Amino acid sequence: QVQLVESGGELVQAGGSLRLPCADSGLTFSLYMMSWFRQAPGKERKFVAGIRRSSTYYADSVKGRFTISRDNAKNAVYLQMNSLNLEDTAVYYCAVRNSDYAGRYSDYHLYHYWGQGTQVTVSS
Repeated sequence: QVQLVESGGELVQAGGSLRLPCADSGLTFSLYMMSWFRQAPGKERKFVAGIRRSSTYYADSVKGRFTISRDNAKNAVYLQMNSLNLEDTAVYYCAVRNSDYAGRYSDYHLYHYWGQGTQVTVSS
């Protein structure tokens, strides 16, 4: 059974950093396309970053600030977030496709498994 669990979300000041882990015991993460999405109140869920094999993908709004990585030994995916700003405030979700297909990686409809989300709040 797939059960993604995110953690690491908290209140942080602008300019600060956070690292969000996502773990699961039901999938071998290295075999699948995995991504992070975020959703702010009243807004649509948006792609943040994705990883497939050794390739990574980023939304323009986070390029140069966020880094997605994977630890196959721990079956975990991480989102390192630096230089956080107020616009980064959202619930962050880990998502997995049931294949390693990377096309249309930013389309959340094409992901099959989701975590419960973790709240990141950036204050001024």
